[in-house]
Amino acid sequence: MADVEVARSYGRAANELRPVTLTPGVMKNAAGSCLAEFGDTRVLCTASVEEGVPGWRKNAHAGWVTAEYAMLPAAGSRRTPREYRGRKGRSMEIERLIGRSLRAVTRLDRLGEVTITLDCDVIQADGGTRTASITGAWVALHQALSCLVNAGRLPRLPLTGQVAAVSAGLVDGRVLLDLDYPEDSRAEVDLNLVGTADGRIVEVQGTGERSTLDRRQLDELLDLCQGGVARLTELQSEVTGFRLPG
Repeated sequence: MADVEVARSYGRAANELRPVTLTPGVMKNAAGSCLAEFGDTRVLCTASVEEGVPGWRKNAHAGWVTAEYAMLPAAGSRRTPREYRGRKGRSMEIERLIGRSLRAVTRLDRLGEVTITLDCDVIQADGGTRTASITGAWVALHQALSCLVNAGRLPRLPLTGQVAAVSAGLVDGRVLLDLDYPEDSRAEVDLNLVGTADGRIVEVQGTGERSTLDRRQLDELLDLCQGGVARLTELQSEVTGFRLPG
């Protein structure tokens, strides 16, 4: 019997992203902000600038970029209890990933002794919340850094490029890009890739949930994700006007 191809959300092909919207400047009091929408996943990303750096960064003559991540109680299909300090688990792992990803494209030595915190709050979850957080957080970070430049506190943007992230997976034997929750929940293999606009990889997280994969499938997943990251960084450029030098 021939395999039956299951229709995807939004009628998209295997290598297509969900509809993505990045809306900057959505929070009045934040130095930078972005509402990142990947299909039905919505993440509010805000950037706050504070004087000083963590104690272990004192006298380093450099700044710091960090992140916090949380899901609002009604973000998923069932209420998620609020998280408090000391009870983080998955959220701590994700916020560390977001921080690492943003620092990969930030010249901390040109930031001055300030701390920029990216708060990523999931207001609706339908798969890919960590990848949407990274993609939207870069837009919020760019806006916050631009404010510092405009205020004369920095001579130029301390950014070496853009960073975005996307998921892919092996679902019902098919390699698919940007999994929504129904796809992610039944994926045999799940992979997240964080990458830059010039094609470099920051981090890969991949797991054989219900199956293993061979090298050919891994290469296919990586190629698919890098194509998705390229499209996402194009969208970032459209809403921020940022372009790589040269």
